[in-house]
Amino acid sequence: MAESKPAESVPSEQQPERRSSRRFALRLPLTVSYADGPKSGVESESRDVSARGICFYFDTAPATGSDIEFTLVLPPEFTATTSIHVHCKGKVVRVDTGRPSGRMEVAAVIEEYKFLPEE
Repeated sequence: MAESKPAESVPSEQQPERRSSRRFALRLPLTVSYADGPKSGVESESRDVSARGICFYFDTAPATGSDIEFTLVLPPEFTATTSIHVHCKGKVVRVDTGRPSGRMEVAAVIEEYKFLPEE
């Protein structure tokens, strides 16, 4: 009987980077609203932000493909003035439910944004 060799592991090829803009690990407060969610919006916090997308934490997440709106607050440390509120519209592209904290990570593409006037 021929001796069997252990299976060799073949290194998987690295997936090419699909992001078209650099992400910044910024914990920013934001308020998120979506069609099936509370009308007043839900308070959350970002994990990271780029010029074209955002990843944030959520207790109950909208479905992938859902339209969302959110307002994030850029603090004076980033603006060199006062806090600036930015209202964004986008679409959920990924929901990761397997987080140890029990919270979900929601990734969304930013399709449009506008700076809100100072309050």
